[in-house]
Amino acid sequence: MKNLTLRHLRATQEIARHGTIVRAANALGLTPSAVTIQLKQIEEDAGIILFDRTNDGIRPTAAGLAFIDAAQMIEERLRQLDDEVDAIKGVRTGTLALGVVSTAKYFAPNMMATFRKSHPGIAVSLAIGNRAEIITKLKNHDVDIALMGRPPKDMPLHSVGFGDHPLVMVASPDHPLAGQRDITKEEIAREHFLVREPGSGTRISLEIFLGEIPGRLDDLGTEMSSNETIKQAVMAGLGIAFISAHTIAMELEFGKLVTLDVIGMPIRRQWFSVTRTDRTVSPAMSAFQVFLRERGAQCLPFFDKLYPMLQQSD
Repeated sequence: MKNLTLRHLRATQEIARHGTIVRAANALGLTPSAVTIQLKQIEEDAGIILFDRTNDGIRPTAAGLAFIDAAQMIEERLRQLDDEVDAIKGVRTGTLALGVVSTAKYFAPNMMATFRKSHPGIAVSLAIGNRAEIITKLKNHDVDIALMGRPPKDMPLHSVGFGDHPLVMVASPDHPLAGQRDITKEEIAREHFLVREPGSGTRISLEIFLGEIPGRLDDLGTEMSSNETIKQAVMAGLGIAFISAHTIAMELEFGKLVTLDVIGMPIRRQWFSVTRTDRTVSPAMSAFQVFLRERGAQCLPFFDKLYPMLQQSD
């Protein structure tokens, strides 16, 4: 494939993104015939079909997906090269694409603002999504660094913890269990739960916590699509929730929600910075990783009242 060019690779990306030659041509500022010629040149050079032509549009084949992945990696490497050249020249600039799971959106803006104070020349973009969406962005090279509570195990990733991530049971202040001490797992399991979608980090942790109670996971509770909806539902008295303490700082402060004193809780997890191992670390990425290591934990809300045993030992 010695005749392959960046224009060819960008054409495959846009065809896959838009699903038709016409829309891909519009995105590239070319005529449909020019894009068709580029695609034909690639397929002839490679000796394989990159896209299936269907009634619903053009869909990439396995070979097409390989070309698209290569195009993404090359674009990413060229962007990193710009950052590296700037660093060599002494220019403190760069770009960083940060992806965070929805639970982390409660502290990510403060973290970004703190980072920008010491690195004003680095432009940081923020993508927020559920766990599955952020993992997909990692796979597609759409983000440089992802912040999440449970890194996936089926990808070549480098994960580093940067702060405490407490998970708690919450209820409305007038809930019958509010104020009770040492609530057992069996008692809490009888409650109606408001839960996130399957695959979310908090739901996985809840399933592990209740997994030893026979039949409890068969009907875990009412599924809701966001932490905000869950918090509103708990405040309305529709049930209780197992949720990240970092999502409820304001509600706890103003007495809209209370944490329940369940034996074995809070469950203490970690927040992780996650990067792909098969990519080059740019100067901007390196600067953010150092920032997380040195100051990341300081950007997280602190809940001393969640750890009564720590208070007693002080």
